[in-house]
Amino acid sequence: MSDWQPTTCMRCAVGCGHLQKPAADGTLAAVKGHAGHPTTDGSKCKRGIDETVDPKGERITEPLIRRGGELRPATWDTALGLVTSRFIEALGNNDGDIAVLGSGQQTNEAAYALGKLARGGFGTPYYDSNTTLCMASAVSAYFKAFGSDAPPPTYEDIPDAETHLIWGANPATAHPVVYRWITESIADGDGQLLVVDPVETTTAADADTHVQPTAGTDLALARAVLAAVIDAGDVATEFIETHTTGYEELVNSLPELETAAETAGVSPATVQRIADALTDQTLLYWGMGVNQSVQGTATARALIDLCLATGNMGPGSGPFSLTGQANSMGNRVCSSKNTWPGHRPFTETTARKAVAAAWDVPLSRLPETPGPGFVGIVDALARGDIEVCWTVATNPAAGMPDAGQVKNVLNESFLVAQDAFYSDTVACADVVLPAATWGETAGTTTNMERRVSRVRAAVEPPGSARQDLDIIAAIGNRIETGLFPEPPLEPASVFAELSELTAGTKADLAGISYDRLAEELAVRWPAPDAETEGGYRYHDGGSWSFETASGQAQFSTATHSGVPEPLDADYPLVLTTGRCTGVYNTGIRSRAPDVEVANARVHPETIGKCLGAFDRGQTVIESRRDSVTVTVEADESIPPGMVWVPIHNPAANKLTLPEVDPESDEPNLKQCAVCLRAPSRPDGTTADGPSVPVDSD
Repeated sequence: MSDWQPTTCMRCAVGCGHLQKPAADGTLAAVKGHAGHPTTDGSKCKRGIDETVDPKGERITEPLIRRGGELRPATWDTALGLVTSRFIEALGNNDGDIAVLGSGQQTNEAAYALGKLARGGFGTPYYDSNTTLCMASAVSAYFKAFGSDAPPPTYEDIPDAETHLIWGANPATAHPVVYRWITESIADGDGQLLVVDPVETTTAADADTHVQPTAGTDLALARAVLAAVIDAGDVATEFIETHTTGYEELVNSLPELETAAETAGVSPATVQRIADALTDQTLLYWGMGVNQSVQGTATARALIDLCLATGNMGPGSGPFSLTGQANSMGNRVCSSKNTWPGHRPFTETTARKAVAAAWDVPLSRLPETPGPGFVGIVDALARGDIEVCWTVATNPAAGMPDAGQVKNVLNESFLVAQDAFYSDTVACADVVLPAATWGETAGTTTNMERRVSRVRAAVEPPGSARQDLDIIAAIGNRIETGLFPEPPLEPASVFAELSELTAGTKADLAGISYDRLAEELAVRWPAPDAETEGGYRYHDGGSWSFETASGQAQFSTATHSGVPEPLDADYPLVLTTGRCTGVYNTGIRSRAPDVEVANARVHPETIGKCLGAFDRGQTVIESRRDSVTVTVEADESIPPGMVWVPIHNPAANKLTLPEVDPESDEPNLKQCAVCLRAPSRPDGTTADGPSVPVDSD
């Protein structure tokens, strides 16, 4: 394999086409953008290249088993034997179940196989494929508004938009290639950029208008904008009457503009500025700042309502959630978390029978409900309802809220961690199964605009590490004989099984094959046959047809109900988290095993009011769950009264709140109450002075 080989970047969900080339020594020599790839036309970002060619994390190259309190090398037969014996024992207990936690870093094939094993082999309801930590609120909103998942627009709509409204997202850092297209669209068409974010992010610094609501009040602000739009009469009456339902209920449920603006901490004039911008053709993007909230689904629905009410539906406009992990979209189609493959309804008898027949498993084994999300699964482990957990390419010990408690629970469980890199979760494991990573993995992935493309292996994984797909199949066949072919599996065959199961569904992959991808490189679903692919959803030649029972899009009526953890005298500051350039998620591909102290950003005014909480450039951030020592950077881009920490450091989520959205099960990761206090010195003393904000007068 000495020639350049086409593949897809697996760092984020943009889906950049890459070319990769192996070196003579079996390592990955170089990666570059693929100019012929239809998704990105050669565009790429530095971090995607760097983390593919030279990841800094500590690789796992052989199976490990905990003996005498330490992880020690073992053979694959020994490791798999221990895993399957414990799994069989757990399944044999009364109401026995296994917790299975997957990831948006898996290929479509591996995610499908893991869901097949979890649901069809184990029959467990305690399974999540990453969705409830990332996109579940957007997924729930799309299903309720349109009857199906995924944003209607595609990348092809970005150049035609006149207003780009980015809400609770920082694509300049998180999705730089998409952000480049947004800025080019603005420059080429004399457009405008509006950003809604409490923090002056890199994206917000470029904005024509930056709106800074109080953390946790996005729903109040969105509803205020809806009120302003309707008060001004800037609504798409014909579209509303013909293609939507629930509009009158929406109007009757709206708050007074001034009241909602005050709740959100912005002026009525600022609300009107957003409303005015929506009179131009608008793409409305949002990210984790919206999704990761107890009101995530309601807020995402309110943003969709804004598009429906203003007629910002159709090419060049619409609601466009920015997906996080590389294959989060693929997981939503194939992993059997909230729906069966192809978005088949989870509880629908016809769908369940089709899945059971395709997998050749008893219908009665399939769980009756999708089960809880990540937070609910860990709660079940904590209660002792389940005692065995298997994580695949995910790091819940650092990535989940109240991470200290999560780590304690994982330490008390029998934990199998399957990963390519050493992580906080691997450190808790009883058995570690080494897996391949980007550049070593074969399969497909699906980007945020629904394009399926190949992921190719240019080199062999190090040591005795194996493909995720083969590890899953090896365990599965020891539990349920014949559930999979004997490994190593052919990813093309697994994809063919998946695509056949999606035929005729809302997310039809039946027209996509490895042969077609070899020729076209990327194909967008729905693709019911080999000649077609999806475009703008629900819109065909000027006519609209939504996948709801009525065929119309549905407005919503939810109102802001307050934040789950209000500030008080003991915890008077708000904590939020965000991304840094050059690091991704919990950072295991890029940070050293000995993680440095997290760096918190705090407004100088806040520092001045809490001087006693700082000593030698450090402070302790304390929430009702835990406390962490951090270094401090004075930063005027952070609002007064807020503390910002990067999500990539494992300390961050020790502080965060495990309350979840009641509709999506997504946790409230972006807002909680904290205080600052002085760190202890080596002699046990602390600095003198106030450690909570004091009035300057």
